Amino acid sequence: MKSLTMLWMKLAHECASRCCTSATFDCKTVERRSKYEGLSFLTITLPTFGKDLEKGLDQMKVDRSLFQGFTWRAGLPLFLGGFLDRVFDRSSGVLLDEPDIDAIRSIRQLTLMFAKIQLKCSDARERAAMSSYIECEKEVKAHDAKLSSADMADFNRVGAILFRDLLTEVDRKVYYGEITPKHGPGATADKLRGNAKYRQSTWTDRLEEIFPSGEFLLPSWSYYSQLDDVTLLEPGSEKPVRVISVPKTQKTPRIIAVEPTAMQYAQQGILEAILEARFSGQVRKNSPWVASMFRVEDQGLNQSMALEGSLKGNLATLDLSEASDRVSNQLVRGLLRNHPHLHRAVDASRSRKADVPGHSIVRLAKFASMGSALTFPIEMMVFYTIIYLGISRELKTPLDRRAVKQLSDKVRVFGDDIIVPVDYVRSVVGALQTFGSVVNTGKSFWTGRFRESCGKEYYAGEDVSIVRVRQMLPTQRKDATGVISVVSLRNQLYHAGYWATVKWLDERIEDVIRHFPTVLPSSPVLGRHSFLGFETQRMHEHLHSPQVRGYVVSSRIPSDPLDGPGALLKFFLKRGGQPSVDRRHLERSGRPHAVDIKLRWASSV
Repeated sequence: MKSLTMLWMKLAHECASRCCTSATFDCKTVERRSKYEGLSFLTITLPTFGKDLEKGLDQMKVDRSLFQGFTWRAGLPLFLGGFLDRVFDRSSGVLLDEPDIDAIRSIRQLTLMFAKIQLKCSDARERAAMSSYIECEKEVKAHDAKLSSADMADFNRVGAILFRDLLTEVDRKVYYGEITPKHGPGATADKLRGNAKYRQSTWTDRLEEIFPSGEFLLPSWSYYSQLDDVTLLEPGSEKPVRVISVPKTQKTPRIIAVEPTAMQYAQQGILEAILEARFSGQVRKNSPWVASMFRVEDQGLNQSMALEGSLKGNLATLDLSEASDRVSNQLVRGLLRNHPHLHRAVDASRSRKADVPGHSIVRLAKFASMGSALTFPIEMMVFYTIIYLGISRELKTPLDRRAVKQLSDKVRVFGDDIIVPVDYVRSVVGALQTFGSVVNTGKSFWTGRFRESCGKEYYAGEDVSIVRVRQMLPTQRKDATGVISVVSLRNQLYHAGYWATVKWLDERIEDVIRHFPTVLPSSPVLGRHSFLGFETQRMHEHLHSPQVRGYVVSSRIPSDPLDGPGALLKFFLKRGGQPSVDRRHLERSGRPHAVDIKLRWASSV
């Protein structure tokens, strides 16, 4: 932890130099409180300070409900006071007419940099997160019971206007058997990995009705006898999703659900059909807004709209808490009610039960948690429907396709990040709450000039995004993950202009790895980036390209031989050149169990 504290102090002095102030008192505070409060001061207390700054920017003033746990002088805290004085008036706490952008960026950098460091939460916080998952499930059921028939009718009507053509196209594909299943790269509840997934011998009665095992598990019907080894599970015998936690912040872990192989296999095929249907001729002609709504490969539009909102004040950025866990299956059934074949396919590939550590197996009222391949597109459709319903209620007029087309470039959903016009924000928030979503007011902005979406933050049209520390600083070369992370941190800080801090980090990195050359960002070598160019230590004897000696990331794909019908099935399921472009894909498959770094000669460009 001492190295993190030192990193903070180096960065604080550099930020203070930029803002023509002093960080001496701030460094003493961090050193003292870190000593007595431990790592949680850096990873929990400071990030809370940073979030309070954002609230102050949004409400355009600071009051005593913010910055709890810090000493105040007049209308502002003493901690980081030199920076805060350049943003708010100390006597009144009111936002200055022209706050210093560098000061805003510096406060955010110094308080939020450790917020998402990947460290395991305490056991107590893990248990609390699992209990919260169960409590969330109860709240979803309660909201289902409270929804009026009028609300559901409005939801169904708006959903049909938005997505009728898209869902009709996917429904057609299901009906004509044009869904091609696909295995995802991740873990599964039945612990099948890599090539073993192509030898799966478990299917469900629900899947069998819409996706016959003979067509999904066999390379061709000539292998019909293989079905004797396939076990069909009745609904009561199906394997539940396995609920697990993964690192998010030290305050709380991220909860995800690991799906059974059979379910994930079918979900991936339906997902692909949904994404392909966006660009079909009929959908593009009749519902041109769908393609832009489902730009799931690109967060850039959200980020550019957040920039516009911070500059013009016309767009609000909203964030939802436990977004996917609060999407009710009842809403999804309403969305798909006019598309019976797709409805059956989605329902058949949906897990109905969850195995939650410390709790009994629970039956799910939510559609699905993070982990299902269909969570992302389905929750987007649900949120879009609720948003347009809220706008319609604000306008006090029924929504039609013309209005959707006019509004489509001002409304955007990407997971739990939502952007809507400020004029409709209160009605939209009300609609989201009516249908069971929880708007995170601490991360939603529409009053001031601060906006945040998809990892980018802006104030008054200026980028105030920060560089985050993801891992503890390494002390030895064999900590490969730590070395990779600190080199990435160093280069991000360099491009952000924190060059004094980078110089200090360079010395620490060179203590861990002796070879740390200057390379271009495109180089495979773990090296330092520089605006001045790159090193050339020798030329490749055949390619005549510049090379340097440095560490390169090395990972070994696990041995996982596959032959027979499974290998043939994998061939028939390939997309484009994958996976056969890897000549050894039938010998090795899956995610590497570990990562290492190897010293070698490699290109510096």
